[in-house]
Amino acid sequence: MSQTEASSPPATLAPAEGWHVLHLFYHIEQSQWALMSPSEQIAAKTSLTKLVQDVRATPQTQLLCFSIVTPKADLGFMLLTPDLHTANAFEKKITQSLGPDVLTPAYSYLSMTEWTEYVTTDEEQGAKITAEKGFEPASPEFEGEMANFHKHMAKYRHDRVYPNMPDWPVFCFYPMNKCRRDTNNWYALPFSERRRLMGGHAITGRKYSGRVRQLITGSTGLDSHEWGVTLFSHTTTDIKSIVYEMRFDEVSAKYAEFGDFYIGIQLPLDELFRRVQL
Repeated sequence: MSQTEASSPPATLAPAEGWHVLHLFYHIEQSQWALMSPSEQIAAKTSLTKLVQDVRATPQTQLLCFSIVTPKADLGFMLLTPDLHTANAFEKKITQSLGPDVLTPAYSYLSMTEWTEYVTTDEEQGAKITAEKGFEPASPEFEGEMANFHKHMAKYRHDRVYPNMPDWPVFCFYPMNKCRRDTNNWYALPFSERRRLMGGHAITGRKYSGRVRQLITGSTGLDSHEWGVTLFSHTTTDIKSIVYEMRFDEVSAKYAEFGDFYIGIQLPLDELFRRVQL
């Protein structure tokens, strides 16, 4: 093997299942922007617009754009794509898209879409069908109910691992951990107890079906927390309500630790430029 071959990076860095997810937040250096001539500013916005179009045209790739509401940042992006090379290349291009030093990174987060281990098993669903509907195992009615269950679970898995993010206006992102305190150590609990606690959490979440879209992405070993939580809604009330209500679930009250919250408004690029004063 030649030295060139030995030092060449792999052609792709895509997981066997799922996508990489980058949350990128920037400050806009208005003093640097003001140094540019009107024609340079138009060219810079055209460059970012073309980049967004190119990213969105990339297979299995999504890019969402936000005006961030608080001074924590001005501009935000959410990038989903399988290949880490692609995510890395697009991130570098986004950072430089408006010209040198115009966009200053304020916060970023790397995670991956993932399946969850806390799901209903076939055995549990079968027992539920028999208990609630009286269908005996192996009967046509029982098999029909199980087929519907498998179809539902297949869609749920696909939607979680390969999500189609909505164009809903209100965006919320925050990272979180499960704590390891002596009295409340999530990782010292048996699986059955962790599964029970997460089941209660899911019941709360289902109350907001159609009002809040949630994506949980894993970041253990990738960033400063263990998960990233992304929420979309049509109102800030629903975001506030679901987060508040979930705080009372035992799994959150005892075991959850949260990072900073970033709230944004998803906008088309022309409106986004006006909103952030570019």
